[in-house]
Amino acid sequence: MQKSTLYPTIYVLGNGQLGQMLRYAGAPLDIDVQPLAFTEPLFVLPDDAIITTEIERWEKTPLTEMLANHPQFINRNVFSLLADRFSQKKLLDELNLSTSPWCTLESLGEWQHIFDQIGEKVVVKRRTGGYDGRGQWIISKENQQIITKDLVNNVIVEKFIPFDYEISLVGARFKNGDTRFYSITHNLQQDGILRYSVTDIDLNSLLQQKAEQMLSKIMHKLEYVGVMAMECFVINENLLINELAPRVHNSGHWTQSGCVISQFELHLRALLDLPTPPLQTIMPSVMVNLIGTAHNSQWLSLPFVQLHWYGKTVRQGRKVGHINLSHPNKKVLLNQLEQLGQMLPVDYQSGLNWVIEKLS
Repeated sequence: MQKSTLYPTIYVLGNGQLGQMLRYAGAPLDIDVQPLAFTEPLFVLPDDAIITTEIERWEKTPLTEMLANHPQFINRNVFSLLADRFSQKKLLDELNLSTSPWCTLESLGEWQHIFDQIGEKVVVKRRTGGYDGRGQWIISKENQQIITKDLVNNVIVEKFIPFDYEISLVGARFKNGDTRFYSITHNLQQDGILRYSVTDIDLNSLLQQKAEQMLSKIMHKLEYVGVMAMECFVINENLLINELAPRVHNSGHWTQSGCVISQFELHLRALLDLPTPPLQTIMPSVMVNLIGTAHNSQWLSLPFVQLHWYGKTVRQGRKVGHINLSHPNKKVLLNQLEQLGQMLPVDYQSGLNWVIEKLS
């Protein structure tokens, strides 16, 4: 006998770890969440189904074409706009929101003009497809030749920004325009991949307010519904938007243990327009990305470790899981981090020192 559910089924385009965590978040609320691989065969889609995605862009297959044409594909027109760094930057400029000075690359003969107008050191980014440090190059006059002709018109060029530190803000907008925001998160990138996120209940209220105003402006302009993440550089307590992600985000994983509602549940609540109280950070939290690291069952011996293992084949540079650590007593949290550090490879140690400094 088919199980009756309270809500329409939510189909997630993509069945990676984000789609799976959306499914887990829906189960306690009796929300049926179905992550779908791009290559899955066609099926009869219920009229009341709701479509969301765990990724900004996807390959064209019969299934993705069917889902993209469903009237309840929420934010359908937003994904292509934000997946292209060119149109994303144009949006930020239109909204008068601070971002790194930028331009397109229309020929290899433009470099001197770019260095004069943008800066002597720039970051070249693929317009689409690059992530976790891939498809990005730091360029100066000395190495401009590594940008090949095939990249012309397929990249944007940004001024290299020596920022003080990096934060992200994860929030959500509901259909009636109401918004909810988590505490700003301090992030540490290594080799272009997020390694650690730290959130404390002792907030920089001015920075929080600035970030919320910026992300609100973006979500309202797009009439966006659901969770969105905004990554920012902080320079002298001013925010410069680096990137936007119209989905649940790696830097929001800490909400699974450190907040009353996780980012995954928040996304589902927004899609279904469910009652949602103000978000409250209940304790300091740390998220450790497990990157190319073999599973270690000893992680589970620590009492406040929450392990999420993605079931992927381990290979260099690949996100294979994450660990959340949360505790209301910072001394306990710091002690747990020091013990965890003894169970992680040596390349995690410098980042752990950064985390300990942030919480001390």
